[in-house]
Amino acid sequence: MILYRKAASLRIKRSAVPEPPYWYATAVAPYSPRRATPMTIDYLDLRATAAERLEVAVSDRVRDELERAAERLREPVLIEATEMAEAVFGRGEEALEVCGEQRLAALHLVSTRGALPRSAPDGAVVAISAWPLEMHRLEPLFDTASERGLRWGVAVPVIHPVTTHQGAIEELAEAARTAGAAFLAPIAVALDATAKDAIARSLSLGEETYAELFHADLDPLHVNAERRIGAAAHAAGMADFILPPRWERKTNWNAAVLLSLTASRMIAMEQDLDVAIAITRSARIVAELDKPLERIAEAASLSIVEGLDEMSREILTAWLKGEESMAEDVFDQWRD
Repeated sequence: MILYRKAASLRIKRSAVPEPPYWYATAVAPYSPRRATPMTIDYLDLRATAAERLEVAVSDRVRDELERAAERLREPVLIEATEMAEAVFGRGEEALEVCGEQRLAALHLVSTRGALPRSAPDGAVVAISAWPLEMHRLEPLFDTASERGLRWGVAVPVIHPVTTHQGAIEELAEAARTAGAAFLAPIAVALDATAKDAIARSLSLGEETYAELFHADLDPLHVNAERRIGAAAHAAGMADFILPPRWERKTNWNAAVLLSLTASRMIAMEQDLDVAIAITRSARIVAELDKPLERIAEAASLSIVEGLDEMSREILTAWLKGEESMAEDVFDQWRD
C-alpha cells in the first residue's frame, strides 16, 4: 500500500564536483525517496530497500521553493521524478518548467511506471530508469520520448539477477537503439537485505542464483554487468554513460565529468589506482576553477593550473582540441 501526503519541503542536494551516474551540481526531489512497493530505489542515495506499506511526501510548493532558491541553484540540475508519484502529481515536470524559465540545464529522471514530461526546455535531457524491467511499459515510453522530440536515454539500475542478465541487457539495448536513445547507461545500486528478499520472492531463483544474491559479494557481478551494458551501448551507437545536459559544451563542469568518469572506471577495474585517485583530485580542481578551462588553454597551457596531474592535463588538452586521449583507452578497456 502507498499513501501520499502533501508536504511543504522540497529536497535539494548540492555537489561541488560531478560524480557518477548523474553528474549534477544540484539535485531536486519533489517526493520523498521511498515510493514504490514491494521494492523501491532511492535514486539519490543509490540504495534499494523493500516495504509493504509506504507513506510518500509530496512537495506542494515546487515553483515557490525553486524561485526562492534560484541564486543557490547551480546547473546541471537533476530532477528526480521517478515512480507513479510523477504520473499522479507531475511535480517533477513543474520543476523542469522552472529550470527552463531560469535557463538552467537539467537532467530529468523518470522511470518505468512514471511519466515523461510533455516537453523539455532547451538543454534538458530525460533519463528513463528501466526499473522495474517491464518491456511492455518501457517500449511505449521510449517511443513517446522520441515522438515528443525529447533528448533522452535509458538508465539501467544494476540489480542482480534481473538487469545483470545478458539477455535483458541485449533486449534493452535493441529497444533503446530502435527508438533513438542517445545513451544506455548503468546505475550502480546497493541492495539491502529487504530488497534481496523482495527479489527472491518475486522470482523463481535457482539454487546458484539464490546463493549469489544472499551470500556472494555482488560488487564484481554488478561491475561486470555495468561493463556489458557499456559494450552493448557502444555497439549500438549510443553513449554508455548518462549524458549531462549540454554535454557538447567545453565547460569546466563537463571537463570534470570526463575526468570523474575516467577515474571511476579505472577504480572499478582496479587499474592504476594511484593515477585514478590523482585524476579524481584533478576533477575537483577543474570543477572549482574560477576561469574557464578553455580560455586558460588558449592563453597559455593547462600546466599553469596548480594541482593537475599529468594524465589529467593530457586528457583535457586533447578533449579541448576535439582529439582522442588516454581516456578513450580506459573506456575501450571498460567495454572489453
